[in-house]
Amino acid sequence: MSPARTEILARLKAASPSSARPPTPALIPKRGQAKGPTRTAMFVEEAVYGLAEVVRLKQWSDVVSHVAQVMADTGTDKLKAAPHPKLQNLDWSGVKIAYGRGQDDDLVGLSVAYGAVAETGTLVMRSGADAPATLNFLPDVHVVVLQVSDIDANYEAVWGRLLKDSDQLPRTVNWITGPSRTADIEQTMLLGAHGPRKLVIVLIDEKA
Repeated sequence: MSPARTEILARLKAASPSSARPPTPALIPKRGQAKGPTRTAMFVEEAVYGLAEVVRLKQWSDVVSHVAQVMADTGTDKLKAAPHPKLQNLDWSGVKIAYGRGQDDDLVGLSVAYGAVAETGTLVMRSGADAPATLNFLPDVHVVVLQVSDIDANYEAVWGRLLKDSDQLPRTVNWITGPSRTADIEQTMLLGAHGPRKLVIVLIDEKA
């Protein structure tokens, strides 16, 4: 084997993933290591600071009455919901509910969050057949159901869980912190400029 070929093969071997050093774990700040009730309390505090409304409920069955109240406050009798099994299994008697993608004329949309990040109060919305990404942007009011058990302390933990849950990442992962807002015009805060004017997070303590 010629010296030139030997050198080329050595370079290729050195650059191959099998010989690469394992990545150095990210440095996680102390606030990104919260656990248990402290983690949940941090998420609520940060979400509220980001102008989201947070409501805590004991069980999934309580979601229906709260969403109905949000609809009444918004002035609509129609609800557009993600076709998520957890939502479809609820008793929506008396509520005009349609499942599917968000549309421009939807006033209230309902989704289920994949997870959340406590250190910033951020929701993690994983796209899929049961989670249309359009619901994250088009309704005027976005209601998102989140289980307490799905709150992670930091971003790295959420990405790790996403990679473990499937051999292929979803097409879209939206990270949502509070309602849509901008202060581009004369530094005046305007809600709903590029998405929902209001974000309601429904926290469910039930583990099932």
